[in-house]
Amino acid sequence: MRRGPAVLLALLPVLAPLAAAAQAPEPDGYRMEEYRAPVPATLAGATVVGPEEAHALWQAGETAFIDVLPQAPRPPNLPEGTIWRDKPRDSIPGATWLPNVGYGAIAEVTETYFRDGLAAATEGDLAHPVLFFCLEDCWMSWNAAKRALGFGYETVYWLPEGTDGWALWDYPTERLTPHPD
Repeated sequence: MRRGPAVLLALLPVLAPLAAAAQAPEPDGYRMEEYRAPVPATLAGATVVGPEEAHALWQAGETAFIDVLPQAPRPPNLPEGTIWRDKPRDSIPGATWLPNVGYGAIAEVTETYFRDGLAAATEGDLAHPVLFFCLEDCWMSWNAAKRALGFGYETVYWLPEGTDGWALWDYPTERLTPHPD
């Protein structure tokens, strides 16, 4: 049975509180576990954008897009001769992929990699706008954007829907490889 807009509008008072309850409160620090879970609607100091706003920023070409989807490392105990293939990442065209920088606690080497990757994407300009994303309901991008604010980046955008929301709007994607160490 097909439902018209009037039926959907009538359901809004019922559905709105459920949607709000699905969002997490903004923590004071970084999210340290359960990275694939409902995220907050806010990030203090950053601008939260949806796919349409992100697409407009992408088209304008003045914002560095930073993908922080983690990448699993090659297991150290694989038998000799075992072929290991990294999982491919289809992402927003022109984005810089900085995997594993969105965890709540990162090693010094990972922080250096993150800072260097951001500097390369922004030509070392802390005023250069940056937009962080991962997947929908992924705290990695929230943590990374919060960390970039702590590094002194002045214009930080966060796309909570990540590439899931981007693809839902049928915006283009391309295969990325991680930014080199």
